[in-house]
Amino acid sequence: MNLPNRITLLRIIMIPAVIVLFYVDFSYHTLAAAIVFALASCTDFVDGYFARKLKLVTNLGKFLDPIADKVLVLVGLFLIVDASIIRTPYIASISCIIILGRELMIGAFRQIAASENVILAADWWGKIKTVCSDFAIPFLFISDLSDVCYYIGFVLFIASTVLTVISGVNYLIKNNAVFATTNSCAKEGDIDDDN
Repeated sequence: MNLPNRITLLRIIMIPAVIVLFYVDFSYHTLAAAIVFALASCTDFVDGYFARKLKLVTNLGKFLDPIADKVLVLVGLFLIVDASIIRTPYIASISCIIILGRELMIGAFRQIAASENVILAADWWGKIKTVCSDFAIPFLFISDLSDVCYYIGFVLFIASTVLTVISGVNYLIKNNAVFATTNSCAKEGDIDDDN
């Protein structure tokens, strides 16, 4: 296993650590969870940097990296909803549904593209959305320490939700040619017709 993949694996291992630190009650446990979450988020940029610089891009890395990214953010969001950190609960729930829905939609879209041997690169809207999420979640984790942290986290959380919609729509529009491609391997005699 090469260095970038090890860093990605470290990010996956840090996810349960975030959960445990968030729930185990001791002084500044939310701060500890926020720090581990922030460090885990940073590994996303580090593994990508080394993979490109050292030309160590592998299929394992392509598989693990997006899973680690999405699971880390979604775990952070679920913790925020479960702990009722957002003071307007329906906003938190709706935002999480939008973010989760977008990730499922884009994941399915990428699978369709991959079946046509098309590689879809992430765009800047998606990258900005990720940065907003990566900052919003730790700030919301430590909102019990300061109202300033809550409002910073809340603004970034709303920005992340808005950018989720923008990036999702932009991604589909920019890559709509994928839907125009057909890859039918069925022969006329293979069609099962009971009529």
